[in-house]
Amino acid sequence: MPPIELPLLERDRELAALSAVIGELGSGRPAVVTVTGEPGLGQNDLLRWAAAYATDAGLRVLSAHATPAEHEVRYGVVAQLLAEENRTLAPRLFLTDEQPGGLPGLNGLLNAVRDRPTLLVVRDTQWLDPASLRWLEALARRLPRAPVALLTSTTGTALTRPEWSVGTPLTGLATTIELALPPLTSSGTATAVLRAFGAPGDPAFTEALAEATRGIPAVVHDVLDRFARAGHSPRADRIDPLRALTAEVVGDHATRALSDLRDPAAVDALRALAVCGDLLDFPLVCTLAGPHSVSESRLRAALAASGLTTLRDGHPRVQDAVVRARVLEEMPAADRAELYARAAGIAQRVAADDQGIADLLLLARPVGDPWAVDTLRRGFTSALRGGRRDLAVAYLARALDEPLATEDRARIEFQLASVEMVTAPAAAERRLGGLIRATRPGPGAGLRARATDLCLLGGDTRAARHALAGAIDSAQAAPGPRRGPTSVPAVPPEAEPASTPRTHLVPHRPYAGTPPGATGPGGRRSAAPDLPDTPRSPGPEAAGRPDTAGTDEDPAVAERHELTVLCRVASFLRHDDADLDVLPVPVLPDAVHNPAVAGVWAWEHGVAGVHREEVRRLARSAFVPAATGRPLLVVPRLLGCRALLLTDDGDEAENHLGALLDESHRERAAISVAHILTVRAELHIRHGRPDAAARDLAAAQAELPLGRLHPLFLPYWLALSMITDLQNGHTERARETAARPLPPLAHESATTAQLLFARGVLARTDDEPHQAREHFRACGRWLLRHGCVNPAVQPWRSLAAEAAHTLGDTEEAARLVHEEVRLARRWGAAAPLGRAQLSLAVVTEENRVENLRAAVTTLGAASARTAYTRAVVELAAAEREENERRTAVALGPAATVLPPVAPPPGRHVPSAVARPPGPRPAVLTGRRTAKAPGHDAAVWHGLTTVERETAALAAQGLGNREIATELAVTARAVELRLSGVYRKLRIRGREELRALVQEAEGS
Repeated sequence: MPPIELPLLERDRELAALSAVIGELGSGRPAVVTVTGEPGLGQNDLLRWAAAYATDAGLRVLSAHATPAEHEVRYGVVAQLLAEENRTLAPRLFLTDEQPGGLPGLNGLLNAVRDRPTLLVVRDTQWLDPASLRWLEALARRLPRAPVALLTSTTGTALTRPEWSVGTPLTGLATTIELALPPLTSSGTATAVLRAFGAPGDPAFTEALAEATRGIPAVVHDVLDRFARAGHSPRADRIDPLRALTAEVVGDHATRALSDLRDPAAVDALRALAVCGDLLDFPLVCTLAGPHSVSESRLRAALAASGLTTLRDGHPRVQDAVVRARVLEEMPAADRAELYARAAGIAQRVAADDQGIADLLLLARPVGDPWAVDTLRRGFTSALRGGRRDLAVAYLARALDEPLATEDRARIEFQLASVEMVTAPAAAERRLGGLIRATRPGPGAGLRARATDLCLLGGDTRAARHALAGAIDSAQAAPGPRRGPTSVPAVPPEAEPASTPRTHLVPHRPYAGTPPGATGPGGRRSAAPDLPDTPRSPGPEAAGRPDTAGTDEDPAVAERHELTVLCRVASFLRHDDADLDVLPVPVLPDAVHNPAVAGVWAWEHGVAGVHREEVRRLARSAFVPAATGRPLLVVPRLLGCRALLLTDDGDEAENHLGALLDESHRERAAISVAHILTVRAELHIRHGRPDAAARDLAAAQAELPLGRLHPLFLPYWLALSMITDLQNGHTERARETAARPLPPLAHESATTAQLLFARGVLARTDDEPHQAREHFRACGRWLLRHGCVNPAVQPWRSLAAEAAHTLGDTEEAARLVHEEVRLARRWGAAAPLGRAQLSLAVVTEENRVENLRAAVTTLGAASARTAYTRAVVELAAAEREENERRTAVALGPAATVLPPVAPPPGRHVPSAVARPPGPRPAVLTGRRTAKAPGHDAAVWHGLTTVERETAALAAQGLGNREIATELAVTARAVELRLSGVYRKLRIRGREELRALVQEAEGS
């Protein structure tokens, strides 16, 4: 494929001016024309066109081209000009000693042009040698007396501005013109695309080409030529290859221009400019370049002439990142790192922008001064504030190359790992593993426990076990912890659920609790210790006294207790019993004055459903700083917040979560922020605020995308998303979440119970009681496997009971719901007890109204507003049905025939509260009439009026949703009514109901 040819686009003004000059030259009128602009704008193409045009007009044309290689060659350009006229003169120009005032060949040229007008064309005059420059200036002074036109081109600012330029009196009466070439416009670029491909390009493609090439015709030509040779077409979907190809072409142009730059001072200045030109003023750049005898003005001119820089705010700047990379890539790596280090030192001395200095330090050798680490850490904070985690990680990683004290290095490693937990989890785990192995307890210790805490938030469950093993190995000679008069009684026998056979209770070691999002305790038979009302531990001044040895005031003991509880949390979250190098799960320490131990104790006994007041007290203790000043861990505090949710102290938990969120934001710990927001989303769901839950979940995923979330936590996050979507009415989105495939490790997580529960709620919403019951049963088995019996964690029994009731399994429904009521009463919190009472009223007819009234009263004191609203609606419906039943008994047999039709309630008003008490009329919509068999009242014996009309519509073949629409009630109400009908008529479904009605009607 031949190379493409492009005409001189958008140069009509310049072509017209050159044509006029050449025409006047034929009449003997001299002129001086200078064509200027950036490299690549087509200056030399215009001069070649003018030379060809003058030759066609019968004029003599003498041409020369100045180059950087001949910048020091005396009369190099003059020799090129005169070679055609006097071939013997050119060699003598280089050998003749220059005489004062001597201009070899000038007079001969002036005599020769008197008979024939001549056009002198000199390209790239910025590279003229001094002798040729003086020769041309002398020629320009004589132009008014000779028919000669001088046509020159230059790029940028010439090293020495010629005296024939516009604004100088040298040329006298000769015509003087300067043509400054602009870049191509978008229209000109579109024309180039049309000429190159024979068809117009997509507007998006043309715009991208103009932006990437900056409208430089030479770059446009090379890009289009290579683009066409690669077989591409100018379509919008080819913009990415276009940009990559443009960067390559720009780099090649920069490399050629750099090779033409022979002045060492200019090269050094260009490299210094590429390093810090955007941060420092040009005088400081010259200082960085090193001591040179070249003046600043000459350096400016040399850089402008190279075409590698542009002028912004009065200072030279390297054009773009591609040119900057080409300028620096030829330097040896050591020299480049040294240049960056010196640039950072100068920038620091002049108090430049912190992030700019940090950018310089990224590529510099180790500086060895404290200001470098401080600057990099400030740059880290600024980058995180701007959402640039990758850059923030680079800053702290570079800070580790500087000489640091051991404690400072450990802190920076921890801070770096907290960000890498989101950007590069594997690297963060390796870094934290090194901290855990290297850190030893001492004054102000706690970093090993914090590193382990961070590992758990990231899903690394093995780190806690190895950390505990290291702590035990490092403290073999230390005395054991002093144990107080505490005891750990077993959970009472009533804690064991009656609904599940004992084979479901897998005996294993007691587990302490769960990390954020977990669903059950580690040990089914653990209970809160007896906490005597003793004074708190003495203050920090007691740390050095002998009587503090072996207590939590001893840093080694405190750390061992923290690592113990974290190890138990890790063991619960994922069982690794098959690994031979894993230590057995340790016993949970009873040193509840340690905040970490208190938080895990609170959660364990909360999910076991015992000692609610002690759980509340323990959970609050998790947020009280220790007397030794050790930093509080995140996981135990999150467990403390979840324990407060179980005790119905949601407002207090929300305050603690807010404070914990502020702390994590200050520490820039994105992984902690994400988990805190997720736990707060669960709080909002429990309190009936699905819109707030959706906001927190979106913010959590912005901090930690699901693709970066560890599989062990994925079920919990997906479960919260499903429940939130269902409460907000986004059922289809919840179905998509439920169908999402899970990685294998997610099925080993303790949080799987949450996802099973959410799938059960979705099946319940989709009116699929079989699937709902199976999901709730599976959720219960998973929770009971981990010793979780408290219905405040998940009310799976009551929802499974309602599904069983819908399916006609009254025995299972009664057993499950009575068990939940018993466990909820033992726990004593209002929300789980109210939910259990509500389900009891739904699945049992006995004392239904009284149970609903008790549920409304109980839930009125709780924060579970969704359950409270449902209880109020159910109570209203039950009271109305009770009034209807009494009225029907009073009316006698007449009540068996349905009265006339009444209008349905308003669009958004439930039928249970839209109609006054009394005999309920038959409900008729525009399609069907709920007509019962009027001649055989025995068919409906024992049914209420609402059950009769619902049964009649079901016998006609309507589905639950259609019946709900006809009766202006919810599908759930229809489901409950039909369940009551089947139970009272002793039938098993719609088919038997339809046969019974047909038999009654005599069909």
